[in-house]
Amino acid sequence: MKPTVAFKAYDIRGRADTGEVDAQLYELTGNAFARLLAAPVIAVGRDCRPTSQHFFEALAHGMTTAGADVIDLGEVPTDVVYYYSGAKGVPGAMITASHNPGEYNGLKLCRPGAAPVGEETGLLDIRKAVMERKTIKSSLPGSINTEDPLPGFIDHIFSIVAPKAVGPLEVAVDAGNGMAGVVLGRVFDNLDATMDGLYLEPDGTFPNHPADPLVPENLADLVAKVDSGRYDLGVAFDGDADRAFFLDDRGEPLSGSTVTSLIARKLLERHPGSVMVHNLITSKAVSEIIEESGGIPVRTRVGHSFIKGVMAERGALFGGEHSGHYYFQDNYYADSGMIAMLLLLAILTEEGRPLSEVRREVERYSASGEVNFEVANTREALAHVEESVYNASVDHMDGLTVDYGEAWFNLRPSNTEPLLRLNVEAGSEEKVQEIVERVERILREQK
Repeated sequence: MKPTVAFKAYDIRGRADTGEVDAQLYELTGNAFARLLAAPVIAVGRDCRPTSQHFFEALAHGMTTAGADVIDLGEVPTDVVYYYSGAKGVPGAMITASHNPGEYNGLKLCRPGAAPVGEETGLLDIRKAVMERKTIKSSLPGSINTEDPLPGFIDHIFSIVAPKAVGPLEVAVDAGNGMAGVVLGRVFDNLDATMDGLYLEPDGTFPNHPADPLVPENLADLVAKVDSGRYDLGVAFDGDADRAFFLDDRGEPLSGSTVTSLIARKLLERHPGSVMVHNLITSKAVSEIIEESGGIPVRTRVGHSFIKGVMAERGALFGGEHSGHYYFQDNYYADSGMIAMLLLLAILTEEGRPLSEVRREVERYSASGEVNFEVANTREALAHVEESVYNASVDHMDGLTVDYGEAWFNLRPSNTEPLLRLNVEAGSEEKVQEIVERVERILREQK
């Protein structure tokens, strides 16, 4: 057990094969989580990784020892746990390492109503208890009971996007052998749209490709399928299915900024004046389109616990991140790749035009995508880059953001890996490349 490695800014994650996460960590965390919330009942889901069942047993033991009853939701997507937490008003825990390889595992926690648990909302307290090996034993230990949350989840997502809003579209879906495969069949059974699925069978060894659609090579099989020309939309889910990534009818990926803009514009048609949240490395076009559509854009830090907190505080209708997380007020401010997919299908049905045309209306700038750098000291590296900046505005909401007016970049430490992440946007690809090379040169000098 290595809690100093495993506890991140807004979740727990590490390698199970090297002991970064192990059964002891899960048991101690379960006990601390139950104590932190004085929770009589906690709902727990898990993904299909080889270690997930073992870690569930340890986590549940810690919770029941503290006196909490555990509702075993089984192998489900993360957004099913958020749904159950929101609908039933109980805390939730999801055993998953999301997009990481099969030898990893982790834990996402939420308070009743799917409210996030991050560093500032209890995760540091849990970490302290785990490091001190603190546990309590209740005189009345809890029990474990199983429940099937999927029928309620299906009803819930269709209360947000009605099945009749989706027409007879052709959709190619890559579940990546992750948890999306548990619910996709039930979803499309309710739609006029037809699904052609890849790797729908959950398998936590991820035998076909890693369940991380942010990496282009992991989309290769889906791109090849969509390239056939018969599909209106391609969809790829990450391992725990809370994130969705999309391809247009030509097999070209959509950025998180493009999807955020399209969904925000759609929702603002019915809810003008609503607050829409986006993180600080989405395209500048996102805030422009929100304003043009009659909404109020609010900028926030990167990370689901941060964006969920801001959404709840501001009563935001919708939030989007560059990384494929999309959050909905009607979903208890939680993220759901499945709801995002349904909304894109509804948009395509209403537009009656190919996505390759519709997307051009919201794509205004050139972007670098995420460029990662390994550095010895992230704080010193950020300071060195900032010292090299001139004729620009600077802010430190999340790492370093430098705005030149006609172009901007953000350089921030990863919340989950020992890296600096660079995102650049400008009016041309040449300008983007110029800034990327400049930052890379500065970081190389700093070494």
